[in-house]
Amino acid sequence: MSRRFFILTIVTLLMPAFGCKQKDQGAGADRGSQGKRKIAVVISTLNNPWFVVLGDTARARAEELGYEATIFDSQNDTAKESDHFDNIIVGGYAAILFNPTDADGSIANVKKAKRADIPTFCIDREINSGDVAVTQILSDNYAGAVDLGQYFVKKMNKKGNYVELLGILGDNNTWNRSKGFHSVVDNYPDLKMVAQQGAEFDRTKAMEVLESIMQANPEIDAVFCGNDAMAMGAYQALAAAGKADKVMVFGFDGAKDVVDSIRDDKIVATGMQFPKRMARMAAEQADKYIKGERDFPQKVPVAVELVTQENVAKYAAYGRESEQ
Repeated sequence: MSRRFFILTIVTLLMPAFGCKQKDQGAGADRGSQGKRKIAVVISTLNNPWFVVLGDTARARAEELGYEATIFDSQNDTAKESDHFDNIIVGGYAAILFNPTDADGSIANVKKAKRADIPTFCIDREINSGDVAVTQILSDNYAGAVDLGQYFVKKMNKKGNYVELLGILGDNNTWNRSKGFHSVVDNYPDLKMVAQQGAEFDRTKAMEVLESIMQANPEIDAVFCGNDAMAMGAYQALAAAGKADKVMVFGFDGAKDVVDSIRDDKIVATGMQFPKRMARMAAEQADKYIKGERDFPQKVPVAVELVTQENVAKYAAYGRESEQ
């Protein structure tokens, strides 16, 4: 055997022990087909344009940061959400951007991701646990509903009958908005709530619920809705009953159809959340975590802004005109 051949053979045998070992990317990380780590975007439901924007923006920002990103639709079902988490854990994702289905029911899913060393970042909806998600980026729903309640009192001239349509009863956003609203409105005894009923943040459900409520309570002056999908459903019910020009509708979200309807003097006001801002923040925080940062606040509040017929020119769908 020549000396040169002997040296080449030794080098070849030693290569796996030196210089050719792949760099460890950390627990929960997967290199993907193109060498990229993967981020999961788990959304409560894609049957609502607001959440579609939330999911699409989170995925787009994660991709801009160099990750493969996949959206999972839980269809407002905690069991489906649990299946998604199981698949994400098996799939070796590096992080989860998470819009929960239920404040209590979703905790177990975040816990099992944490046990698998996969960090979770909650967006818009929170879970009732302060030590399993890395952080929770949440609209300040209570304060936003306080502002909306004050405007509601003004437009109602402190008197009249109204209906409240609640969202999903297991979602903290439902109750934070309702509590903020009532912290103002309940101080005016001539404002009477004749019905309060859940409509699951759903447009069709809201239309059906309000139609039923109006059969027992035909004389109403306003409807306060816990989100914009329900506001549009309420407006449809009022229009079908010939009452759209007599009953004021108030929403919460900042969805395109409601912003347009405020512009057209159909809906009175909404609370503008910023799903694009929250989604981008979540993707950016996940990126920082994957790169080694560990100092994150438990909750990050994002202000809600009151959108009315007086100031709607400053706003577009899902945010300020200047941010589009």
